[in-house]
Amino acid sequence: EDIMAVYELIAEAESHSHGVPVSAIHFHEVGSVDALIDVVGSSLAIEMLGVDEIQASPVCVGNGTVRCAHGVLPVPAPATAEIIKGMPVYCSSFDGELLTPTGAAILKYFVETFTRQMNMEIEEIGYGFGTKEFEQLSCVRAFLGYQK
Repeated sequence: EDIMAVYELIAEAESHSHGVPVSAIHFHEVGSVDALIDVVGSSLAIEMLGVDEIQASPVCVGNGTVRCAHGVLPVPAPATAEIIKGMPVYCSSFDGELLTPTGAAILKYFVETFTRQMNMEIEEIGYGFGTKEFEQLSCVRAFLGYQK
């Protein structure tokens, strides 16, 4: 159910961005194996960890432009911009896409609270580094803990 819900968010955003019904949407980059692993892996990890609440800091979307299946687009790309409505975001000081539609949909679906403060006793920390090189290191970091 979670996987389908995340992809529904992406489909709705693509539909809005292209001005076509959801049934006419063709997943390009978000249909790749990499994106599927991101959605399935996130959903599975959250279920297996049995977390009560997911919090995130405001999200850096990047800056400048990105080349995708539709050509060169501004960052955040239109589908990403549609998904992040209502989420606290900011731009980087360097060019590049740091938030994809897939990542935005995962955050939109699972995150209950966006905050700059961590109010937990940390038990575990996980890191993820992409392969794309930017002027600054790009890293996803997750903390698992419990409320104090």
